[in-house]
Amino acid sequence: MHLSSLFIYPVKGLRGFSVNVAEVDALGLIGDRRFLVVDETGRFLTQRTHARMALVDTALDADTLTLAAAGAGSVSISRASDSSAPLRTVSIWKSEGLLAEDCGDAPAAWLGDFLGLRCRLVRVGDRFSRPVTKPAARPGDRVGFPDAVPMLVISEASLADLNARLVARGEDALPMNRFRPNLVVAGCPAFAEDTWPRFRIGEITFRSAGPCVRCIVPTIDQQTAERGKEPLRTLATYRRTAVNPTDVNFGQNLINETKSGTLRVDDAVEVSKLKRF
Repeated sequence: MHLSSLFIYPVKGLRGFSVNVAEVDALGLIGDRRFLVVDETGRFLTQRTHARMALVDTALDADTLTLAAAGAGSVSISRASDSSAPLRTVSIWKSEGLLAEDCGDAPAAWLGDFLGLRCRLVRVGDRFSRPVTKPAARPGDRVGFPDAVPMLVISEASLADLNARLVARGEDALPMNRFRPNLVVAGCPAFAEDTWPRFRIGEITFRSAGPCVRCIVPTIDQQTAERGKEPLRTLATYRRTAVNPTDVNFGQNLINETKSGTLRVDDAVEVSKLKRF
């Protein structure tokens, strides 16, 4: 087995991009969801309620995040924490009172014009702290602006299995970007990732934080922002569990036990069912 793709999503809910190499820190992949779009109350915004977020491209260089969209130009923001930036209290699901740095009026105006709403862009800074609250979490496990955990893994075989079922129902096969994983693994059977309590990719060790319960985002075409009924309709026929029969699962949530290191496409994947390697 090996790591076949790596994806970073600099701003929660906006487009991501693939990379061949990614550095890991205490919050997960460096550059991944270190920015967040919030409403005027500080509540997080995503494609769940604002599908047009799928149309905003993101790019990172060493110092800058750039947002761009067709017909809307672009805006650039510093990636670095700024002690003089105003602090804004934000929330993501049950994580309340998070202190994030406001990125200023320019990105707020650009995003507001494109999305058609009043919003702000905020950034993880030196005052930000958010522990992982999943049952699998241990002291020292932290996360940035994802829903709950630092990363998500899906195997190529799992998507191939789903696509075979979709095609058999007369539906179109779907690309991996519908599911917004960070890590894609090749060389294993479909849904093998569901069975890995701990595993290592290259020099980074991961702990499973349980299945990813899918919301409506996979039904949104990431190129057009149009919504449909698939793949949730098909996943619901075979990806429910007796424990939580209302949940539809696809992919596994991950906590990186290794808080510093490098991931590279083609790194070997080593699975251990023991508590320690």
